[in-house]
Amino acid sequence: MQTTAIVLNGPKSLSVEEVKLTEPGHADLIVDIHHSGISTGTEKLFWSGEMPPFPGMGYPLVPGYEAAGVVVEAGRDSGYKTGEHVFVPGANCYDGAFGLFGGAARRVVTDAARVTRIDGGHGAQAALLALAATARHSMAGLDKALPDLIVGHGVLGRLLARLTLAAGAPAPTVWEVDPLRMSGAEGYEVLHPDADERRDYGAIYDASGRGDLLNDLVSRIAKGGEIVLAGFYTQPLQFAFPPAFMKEARFRVAAEWARDDLTATRSLVESGALSLDGLITHTSPVKNAAAAYRTAFEDPGCLKMILDWEQAA
Repeated sequence: MQTTAIVLNGPKSLSVEEVKLTEPGHADLIVDIHHSGISTGTEKLFWSGEMPPFPGMGYPLVPGYEAAGVVVEAGRDSGYKTGEHVFVPGANCYDGAFGLFGGAARRVVTDAARVTRIDGGHGAQAALLALAATARHSMAGLDKALPDLIVGHGVLGRLLARLTLAAGAPAPTVWEVDPLRMSGAEGYEVLHPDADERRDYGAIYDASGRGDLLNDLVSRIAKGGEIVLAGFYTQPLQFAFPPAFMKEARFRVAAEWARDDLTATRSLVESGALSLDGLITHTSPVKNAAAAYRTAFEDPGCLKMILDWEQAA
């Protein structure tokens, strides 16, 4: 059994290829992917060759961990049936290519325990669930303060702001320096950092991935305030200790989402408490994948690029 997949053969060497799939087991599903998202965080680093050593990394690799599709074959022990719509957070099912993260393919084989049932009416927006769950993971849990400042108005920053409002908390301030990303706020204010004089934020969430901002962020928190690192950082992080000492600053790293985050996020979306509208700015047929990846990574006006796999059938 073969599939059409996005294959990274090396940094900036991307093609659409036929790849052999591993045989499914009794607990596996075969899923036809309809839409997959391009991550401007980890996927960009694999594409550019800047990703530090990472478990399971190697070329050639199939990227993608934001995919949604339909079950076309269900193993007898899977608990699923054909025709069900599912979110697929990647798949390691390729013979001759690393499945990191493996969701950017027309058809995948995956353990049923990895997928999540979704409403087929979400369409391409279903591919955003992983990013929404990542935002939720950084905020949920005991002793975690909701953000009153979010740095970056990309998709992750927007989801953090929307989740803050959905939780009933006061509207956060969002910083953005790119004029193309200043618009699109729903119930909160977006400012250039130079226009913000406040220096008593209790919780600052960085969704920019820029480690060079730490000293500025420390100067903006109240005493005992927290800085949450919600992006992905390729370089060692550093900051001046005396200002952080005076502020008794706290730093927290937000890791990837867990299954309960995805379940909770799906419920928020299906109940209407969390909207995914306005986050997908670009859609591309798979045949134009090379150009789509460049646009996703190099065009600041592109919030989220979605690959349409239905046209590749």
